[in-house]
Amino acid sequence: MINNLIVLVAIAILSILIFLQNTLIEVSKYNIKSDKIPKEFNKFKIVHLSDFHSYGFFEDNFRMIEKINDEYPNIIVMTGDMVNKYDKNFEKFLNLAEDLSKKYEIYYIVGNHEMRLRKNDLNYIVQKLKKFEIKVLNDEKITIIREKEFINIYGINIPLSFYKVVNKPTNVEEVISSVLNKCNEKEYNILLAHNPLYFEEYSRENVDLILSGHVHGGMIRLPFIGAILSPERKFFPKYSSGVYEINNKKLLVSRGLGHSRPGIRLFNKREIVSITLNC
Repeated sequence: MINNLIVLVAIAILSILIFLQNTLIEVSKYNIKSDKIPKEFNKFKIVHLSDFHSYGFFEDNFRMIEKINDEYPNIIVMTGDMVNKYDKNFEKFLNLAEDLSKKYEIYYIVGNHEMRLRKNDLNYIVQKLKKFEIKVLNDEKITIIREKEFINIYGINIPLSFYKVVNKPTNVEEVISSVLNKCNEKEYNILLAHNPLYFEEYSRENVDLILSGHVHGGMIRLPFIGAILSPERKFFPKYSSGVYEINNKKLLVSRGLGHSRPGIRLFNKREIVSITLNC
């Protein structure tokens, strides 16, 4: 009897924990410093959203927008998987995007889930975002100018064949270089890249800060161990959450705002990333 009671209490506690981990949203704040950041962009703030997956509970969009507003960002970037490959309705994301676009400049790239949509569905999403004046970066660069100084934002679409791979594709450097080979090392360059797996390859180009998602923080995170599983079904993914560095190039991986099915979060709250640039 006592043993059964202990089991029931343990199940109840775990259920409550799982519910909270999958509903609460955390704002993670980072200061990124570089001598290459122009003075006009000192304290420039970027809110990074990723892996929304048409997810949400109750007044979820309202809570997210409230938290974003509290950060007073200069721009918002969205790094893919904002919908699911199996979605028939995209309104949760599009409503969020429309509401945010009324106040903020937004830059968006697709993730692997958007790439798996039917062509007509992806075109519908892209056209809606453009109607909201959201910049959709498809292997492109946009320059943000303040006074006479500027920073660059690149958006790369990693091919679907580069996901769920055992070994890195032999042409990965060629594909990445085709988008980033014109990066000027004297300018401050930010790269939006959904998949963080290729950080080593990104870092060989003249990019200073890479913003990624995709890994969902590893879904389950354990103390002293960290992320357990990646969407590629690989254990202990190398890049799952927070800041990583190679040769002064920084990768910042968001834990994301949702997850595709099946999946739950544990010790891994949903995340809005707030980045402040410091020259």
